Amino acid sequence: PSAALALLCSSAAAVGVWKWLSKRQIQKKIEEARRTRDEGVKKMAKVVQQFREQVPSVQTDAILSLPLLELTGRLREGSLSPKTVLYTYLEKALEVTQQTNCLRHFIPECEEQLQEIQRQREKGLLYGIPVSIKDHIGHKGHLSTCGLVQCLDTPVQEDSVLVKVLKRQGAIPFAMTNVPQSLFNYDCSNPIFGQTLNPFNHQKSPGGSSGGEGALIAGGGSILGIGSDIGGSIRLPSSFCGLCGLKPTAERLSQCGRAEGWTGVWHTRLLNMDVCSCPTPVPCALGPMARDVDSLALCMKALLCQELFQLDPTVPPIPFDEEVYSSSAPLRVGYYDTDGYFPLPPCMRRAVREARGALQAAGHQLVPFSPPRIPYVMTELFLKTFFADGGRAWLDVFTGDIVDPGLKPQVNCCKIPKLGKKLLALILKPLQFLLLLKLKNVAKISTCRSVKEMWNHHHQIQAYRTEFIARWRELRLDVVLCPVLGPAFTTGYPGKLLTAISSTMLYNVLNFPAGVVPVSTVTESDEEELNLYQGCCDDPWDRTLKEAVAGAVGLPVAVQCVALPWREELCLRLMKEVETLSREK
Repeated sequence: PSAALALLCSSAAAVGVWKWLSKRQIQKKIEEARRTRDEGVKKMAKVVQQFREQVPSVQTDAILSLPLLELTGRLREGSLSPKTVLYTYLEKALEVTQQTNCLRHFIPECEEQLQEIQRQREKGLLYGIPVSIKDHIGHKGHLSTCGLVQCLDTPVQEDSVLVKVLKRQGAIPFAMTNVPQSLFNYDCSNPIFGQTLNPFNHQKSPGGSSGGEGALIAGGGSILGIGSDIGGSIRLPSSFCGLCGLKPTAERLSQCGRAEGWTGVWHTRLLNMDVCSCPTPVPCALGPMARDVDSLALCMKALLCQELFQLDPTVPPIPFDEEVYSSSAPLRVGYYDTDGYFPLPPCMRRAVREARGALQAAGHQLVPFSPPRIPYVMTELFLKTFFADGGRAWLDVFTGDIVDPGLKPQVNCCKIPKLGKKLLALILKPLQFLLLLKLKNVAKISTCRSVKEMWNHHHQIQAYRTEFIARWRELRLDVVLCPVLGPAFTTGYPGKLLTAISSTMLYNVLNFPAGVVPVSTVTESDEEELNLYQGCCDDPWDRTLKEAVAGAVGLPVAVQCVALPWREELCLRLMKEVETLSREK
């Protein structure tokens, strides 16, 4: 017995030492990544300082205030030099990231690209424009971390297709921005690079997963950024930060060369970043983020070029249709201010009502529209896509990693044994109506137990798309105006309210182009009305949402605009119309 006890004690001690060594190794990798990032920031600050000493007369504020269309015109005509514009934005980005922690890494090769564009025979549509890109969009020689320690060892070997096209069009990628761990959160925090803050209120989140982009652009440190969206990851940061953002039809822009986040485990494994992603029932889309709609349109026009179609033959060769975007013909606009699933704060519904009234007064035809079966879409289509295996693939990416506090509620839920989930679902069954699936959806997410069930799941998504399009065509709609989640949440709250993203998630399941445009700000009246907000049932989740958005007076309020697949130009047309009318108001 004493020998057995000694063996047991020594084994326990060995396990303890092994865990300590593993944690120490993780901590060393994190410290090295932070040190590399900080050294890069210092080097860039030094380069910017040298430029300022050489050219002290640069009118920084005047350059930063120029809209993208005007800035491109000034660069092409030669009244502004690409070098001056680049260093002006580098300087501003340094300032913004000091305040918000939005940058993951500067791209020192931006100086080489500056020289390269001056050797190009033709000036591209984005000639001399500094562009920021989200962490997981591949840039040669740099990491695509997805906020995960396991991704800190393997730099990308080749530029992603979108980065190649941006460079061909004369753009200068100059910074990579921070993301939430695994990209599966609409906050913006990870254990390596920390929490990114909203530039308008440092108690608030910039949204996610393209939160670093949102904070940098809203803070004035970038004029154009590229994000990605698989549940609202472009649109939510745009809503929280008062930006315009477009999620295109997923296949409209190339996906080649982006890291997959945890979803890539199913197809390519996380670190295999140099292949195109396989089709998934709810696909990820890359898209632009900027300060106005014209900037989004210019970016799409620049990207949808022969270079893109040649580099990635899976992208349909459909150039940007300027005639549709510039049209002034009246639109038939469907609208709704709630999806009947997760009631949004009063200010977001007000935004839709005001935009609807302005569109109607401008001569457009407004038609009530009700999206069908949102609870079914959220649980059986969206969440089942990502947790078809009960969350095992997602949990795998945290092996040998530290879990960010913002993800712990979801991670802990996925760790509940199958029997525990069944018992919890059984206990909650009598409360199904009151809970409105808010907890039940996470406690009992349907899994695909066979290949046959997986194929059936794909079929269900396609059947829902067919049903939705039929309802759209029955009403002869051109576009739809609807709400988006907002205003900006207090940091830490997004992880507690995964199901609050129903407003954006819907159009990922449908794979429709959808964009967000700011139209107003939170008023004192909105804040007073929030005090009376009860949501669906005045349950813990409704009260949590109320806490998350409280104290938002002065923060941006946005609406969402949607079109049918491959009609990005029409979506942008509605966004432009809403933007113009709201600015006039």
